[in-house]
Amino acid sequence: MDAKSVDPEKAAAGDVCDADCVMPVRSANPIRARSLIRDNLEKQAGCLNLIHSRMPNIKVFSGTSHPDLAQRIVDRLGIDLGKVVTKKFSNLETCVEIGESVRGEDVYIVQSGSGEINDNLMELLIMINACKIASASRVTAVIPCFPYARQDKKDKLAGSDDTEEAKKLAKKNYDWKFRSRAPISAKLVANMLSVAGADHIITMDLHASQIQGFFDIPVDNLYAEPAVLKWIKENIPEWKNSIIVSPDAGGAKRVTSIADRLNVEFALIHKERKKANEVASMVLVGDVKDKIAILVDDMADTCGTIVHAADRLVEAGATKVYAILTHGIFSGPAISRINNACFEAVVVTNTIPQDGHMRDCPKIQCIDVSMMFAEAVRRTHNGESVSYLFSNVPY
Repeated sequence: MDAKSVDPEKAAAGDVCDADCVMPVRSANPIRARSLIRDNLEKQAGCLNLIHSRMPNIKVFSGTSHPDLAQRIVDRLGIDLGKVVTKKFSNLETCVEIGESVRGEDVYIVQSGSGEINDNLMELLIMINACKIASASRVTAVIPCFPYARQDKKDKLAGSDDTEEAKKLAKKNYDWKFRSRAPISAKLVANMLSVAGADHIITMDLHASQIQGFFDIPVDNLYAEPAVLKWIKENIPEWKNSIIVSPDAGGAKRVTSIADRLNVEFALIHKERKKANEVASMVLVGDVKDKIAILVDDMADTCGTIVHAADRLVEAGATKVYAILTHGIFSGPAISRINNACFEAVVVTNTIPQDGHMRDCPKIQCIDVSMMFAEAVRRTHNGESVSYLFSNVPY
């Protein structure tokens, strides 16, 4: 028998392992996110590096708001960022050019609601529309921090049961939260994304989970909670003697969930606002004496709330105070307030770029959540469930 001839009996018995002459066969199990040829070569030859793995029929593009997060996502997926050029005309109109074919592709566009929010939102809408009219099979907007999420409802004007002083204050105050004609801008953004051509939304820790109901397309609202739990256990040695605190009543559900999973107690701070970004009074509900207080909230803007809350916790006897936030916006006097406050650390995720904030304030630490978005993209592309990510951190 010459070197190239094959004994039929041995071939039937599966004793021939020459990778060069093995043809791929249809598998009973669907093979996703990697080629069929690679799968057969791995099984029969055990050569993991013979063919470079990639996810077929997927393109990930990045807007200008958070290119670092987009790069981390594609690095986790083992693919390259799609080519896109964004520029502005002399009259500041946004222009987007998609630099490669997206026909029949599963497209993901990463753009966070940070920085120049209006420009970034318009850029996202234009990118979605550009991909859609270029015959992309599906366009998913990956929006780590959803813009205009705080404008999710109309707040009533002073009612008949309020005091005369409260009525006068409400009439004098021109802040949107006290006006019956306030817009529901989060709903408007949802409509704009749908009309632009988005087929699916992936975001994280919406300010109000009901915003998902503003859409008529699927919305996956990921949670930073698993990453927060992991950070607490790895970075606070005395975490078993901690108490989880919500700086407002709206975050009660969030902190009770974390407290239950850590098997510790929780507390609540009720705040009253006179106008936006100004807190009038705070009432602590719960016992924090001789405990490590961990403030947990979905976002911090000017940081007036969490700084006042930290002072209130120290007055009540807390030994240390940490703040853990999903979206660290840190506008206006936020950085100086944190520097002058009594925090051990202010921990945020990288749904918003934090490099500049971390340089200006050594107390700020960052949790990388790119692996959660990468896994959500992979599972969505493969048609798998993403509910695993609601309670676990992928590694």
